[in-house]
Amino acid sequence: MGYGNGMKEIEFKVVDKGKDFIIYEVLNSDNTILRPLMEELLNDEMVKNARYYMEHPYLSNPKIYIEVKQGKPQAALKRTLRRMGKVFEVLDEEYRKLTAQKN
Repeated sequence: MGYGNGMKEIEFKVVDKGKDFIIYEVLNSDNTILRPLMEELLNDEMVKNARYYMEHPYLSNPKIYIEVKQGKPQAALKRTLRRMGKVFEVLDEEYRKLTAQKN
């Protein structure tokens, strides 16, 4: 599924997982979203460690590693994406208000 501005939807593909960690390959992404995603993951009290990396800057997709203190790492990502979605909804609303004021 794409967005109206030509951007593709970000996808997370599991490449490895254990009891307290998971590694996702991130498709259709860049640093613009990965940096805030990592920061927000690290704000989650259940997350012990989160980072992203690229094996090769041009030939591979970024991967994210999430390790949790307790619970499931997949749940940590879902909670984080939900919180980020709410932030982007508020930003979109504010943007629409500003553009409406200009007209």
